[in-house]
Order: sequence, then C-alpha cells, then structure tokens
Amino acid sequence: MAIAAGIASIVLLAGCGNESADTAEEKTTEWDRIQEEGTLNVATSGTLFPTSYREEGTDELTGFEVEVVREIGKRLELEIEFTELGFDEMLTSVQTGQVDMASNDIEVTEDRKENFAFSTPFKFSYGTAIVRKDDLSGIETLEDLKGKKAAGASTSVYMETARSYGAEEVVYDNATNETYLRDVAIGRTDVILNDYYLQTLAIAAFPELEITIHPNLKYSPSEVGVVMNKDNKELAENVNRVINEMLEDGTIAKISGEFFNGADVTQKVDIEE
Repeated sequence: MAIAAGIASIVLLAGCGNESADTAEEKTTEWDRIQEEGTLNVATSGTLFPTSYREEGTDELTGFEVEVVREIGKRLELEIEFTELGFDEMLTSVQTGQVDMASNDIEVTEDRKENFAFSTPFKFSYGTAIVRKDDLSGIETLEDLKGKKAAGASTSVYMETARSYGAEEVVYDNATNETYLRDVAIGRTDVILNDYYLQTLAIAAFPELEITIHPNLKYSPSEVGVVMNKDNKELAENVNRVINEMLEDGTIAKISGEFFNGADVTQKVDIEE
C-alpha cells in the first residue's frame, strides 16, 4: 500500500509539474520575445520616396516612416531590423508573424482593421492622380478611369478605387517611383492613383517627365499608421504609447518637415470630395 501511495504521489507531482510548465509557456508573449531578442523586425519597401528609400549614391535606408520607426525603436529600447518587401507581401508577412510590423504609407481602412492592428495614425492626406500633361490621360473625373490602365499595388486602397471605377490594373513587383512615372509618361499606363504628398514629391524628383498631378481630382481623405499582427496586443500598446509621445512632443512633425519640404503631415486635412 505504501508503494502504491508513493507511486500515486509521484504521478500527481509530475502532473503538477507539467501544468506549471504549460502555464509558464502560455504567459510568454510575442512582446516578451521581442524584448528578449531586443529587435523589432519591420517590413518596408525601400522603393517608396519619400517614405522608404535609399539616398542616391548610398546604400542607407531612410525616409519619413523609416525614421519614425527608428525613433519608435529608440524609445522602446529595441534595435530595428528592416526587411524589404513588396506591398502585398509585407501585409502577409505581418499576418503570418514573419515580421513584427510593417511601415510603408499603409492606410487605415475598416477592412484592414478586421485583420490587422493599426497604430495611432501619424500621417493624414488624400488621394490624387498622376496623369500625362498634354491631355490629362483623357481623365476629367474618377468615372473616366473606366478602361484606363492604372498602375500600383494590387491590394492598395488606391487600386481598389481604380478597380471600382472600371480601370485595368497594372501591378509591379516593388518597382521604383521612376518606373511607375515613366510608364505613364510614355503611355504604357495612363494613371497612378496615390497619396497627395507622395505624388507631389515623386513628380518633383523627375521634372523631365511630361506628367502632372490632375488639377481636379481630390478624393478619399486618408490616415496612415504602422501595421501589426492583431494578436500582438502588447506590441500595439507600447508602439501607440511612444507614437503618442512623439506626436505630442513634435518629433514626428519635425521628421515630416525633413521629408515633405516643410509640410506637417501629422495635421488632418479637410477636402471636398
């Protein structure tokens, strides 16, 4: 009987030990892992001026959101490791946990909020259209997009707008701004729908191209934040905490001025659609 009781005690103790280990394992979160590793892995394109790009003649990644993310890392006492991906791929990588966060002028939408966690927005803008100078690519209103070739990322809100008006989408694999713009100029495509600030600076960078921002098309007020896995609540809480600090102390406004010719993109815009 004593032997049987002893065996029973061992079994019970072993069971308790396993339960304790399982409980400890459950308490380890993605935020714990990030802190332990000391690194935040962030997806960005490296090809979207002035959000995420390389200065000509250098190999150093910079840009408005690149520098915002670096400041986030500094305040969270984490190193930032950038992974350069195409737009569609970076969202998938956040969802599957291959990266912790994505930052590439990604707009907050209701559909995306169902699948991702967005930070506090820190950039506000609206949509515009790049077209050919001589004839505005035959576009007067958004309804004229029907049958036109619209260039962009397949899952961007701007391509969704183009498709909703019947445009034919032309998708590139993480191409540079110059490729997008030159194709409109030579007629390979007709229009690029995108953010006002990005479009303005992109055109200014290539003055030799016969393209312009459409004078009458202003639509879809937008807000941008960094994107995280919806399950990583602690990461989102900590990122939001420091972003709110950076908005309050003017850090993001200062970074904005450096990359958007003095403009403060942290201020909300009011347009008539």
